[in-house]
Amino acid sequence: MINDEKLGIFYTAGAYILWGVLPIYWKMIQEIPAFEILAHRIVWSFLFMGIVIMIARKQKEFMRECRQIVKNKKQLIGITLASITISINWVTYILAVNTDHVVEASLGYYINPLVSILLGMIVLKEKFSKAQWLAFLLAALGVIYMTVNFGSVPWLALLLAFSFGSYGLLKKLVPLNAMFGLTIETLIVTPIAMVFLFQQQTGQWSTIDFWSWTTAIVFGAGIVTAIPLLLFSAGAKRIPLSMVGFLQYFAPTIMLIIGIFLYDEPFTDVHAVSFTLIWAGLAVYTVTRVKRLKKYEAKAS
Repeated sequence: MINDEKLGIFYTAGAYILWGVLPIYWKMIQEIPAFEILAHRIVWSFLFMGIVIMIARKQKEFMRECRQIVKNKKQLIGITLASITISINWVTYILAVNTDHVVEASLGYYINPLVSILLGMIVLKEKFSKAQWLAFLLAALGVIYMTVNFGSVPWLALLLAFSFGSYGLLKKLVPLNAMFGLTIETLIVTPIAMVFLFQQQTGQWSTIDFWSWTTAIVFGAGIVTAIPLLLFSAGAKRIPLSMVGFLQYFAPTIMLIIGIFLYDEPFTDVHAVSFTLIWAGLAVYTVTRVKRLKKYEAKAS
């Protein structure tokens, strides 16, 4: 059991570390427009996941899952909306990285857990505790402080937080395992991505020269998308939810460090105050969540 939990921590931490260093990957192809990278990411993710399903010999289960979704209108609408929201999240993230807003991207993923709480209250009618209200208020103050002092709303951060929060909510309403979920989501939007890519073609891809290092990076987008998700799926089921909640901060922390120290993005006093308020909100949220989970586990045992 202990070795299984250690393996779970290794897999889950690995997933969040890979998500954290993704800016370096997208930065290598920043000369390509964000929507073109998104289209390639969708197509190659679908193809890579198709290969994974064949290697795992789960074609029959996958087809059965697809038929069940098609028959169920609620599930079909839910998974379609999930594919759209994760596409919005992906292109926003790529755009943030390739326009030198890695720090703002990290802000978005710090805010995300609190956005999830808000969406749960609005959509699922979940009740806020006093601690959750305090956590959300602190994060909101951080965003407001940054907006007032910089004179502009951090739209990229908010769009990242709300798109990923909405995606998480939709995944909760339409539960699928990670392998089938990503494959079906990319399957739904792959035709649109293919049409877009063919429209960009004039003899060969508009911005991509075949047989180049850039081509290899673009085609590898499917692998770098799928591997962290598969690691997360394998790890999260082996460790307590409270541990997953703690490890999720690896990704935005690594992004923040990369943005400041690798890409020399500004981190001013305004950033420091805003991030401190958001970190304080996350600390309140995390402590409250861990206490609640411990109480639940004690009752269950």
